[in-house]
Amino acid sequence: MLKIYTRTGDNGETSLYDGARVAKDSIRVESYGTVDELNSHLGLARQYSTSDEITAILLRIQRSLFNVAGELATQVGETFPEKVTADDVQWLENTIDHFLDLMNRDEIFQFIIPGSNLLSASLHVSRTVCRRAERRILTLCEESQVRADLLKYVNRLSDTLYAIARYSETELVRVEFKK
Repeated sequence: MLKIYTRTGDNGETSLYDGARVAKDSIRVESYGTVDELNSHLGLARQYSTSDEITAILLRIQRSLFNVAGELATQVGETFPEKVTADDVQWLENTIDHFLDLMNRDEIFQFIIPGSNLLSASLHVSRTVCRRAERRILTLCEESQVRADLLKYVNRLSDTLYAIARYSETELVRVEFKK
């Protein structure tokens, strides 16, 4: 019988991809754990999509996040076999531009109350989790080297999720600030 528990983490440590043992509350584990949380939120968002295009984009991003998390779960980044690349960053930039082109550009930079439907709401939650993941990864950078393409990917990903969420809004409730 296959068991998912190993009992090796009962004392507060976990194994990384490369076999090294680290504390479960280390910034490395926090970084890839937040990427895992993001991946789960995107899975939920994907279930609310009625667009084949958006569904396919979210699925591709989810697959790439396994590469991001795997590399973060490896102390020596060169040993993880699949990494996000400059081409992946460019694909995100193209995706951002595509969705911004579909919108009224005069409205893109106005603050709105997010979440006029389940898809846009779940994408906005995903966007904020992505930004937290980026902050956790930047903290990891203070003690360990993280590849520039991985950092760029996570940064562009939050913008991508914003663009798709904003495009997906069915109602724009603007935030007006008193002057």
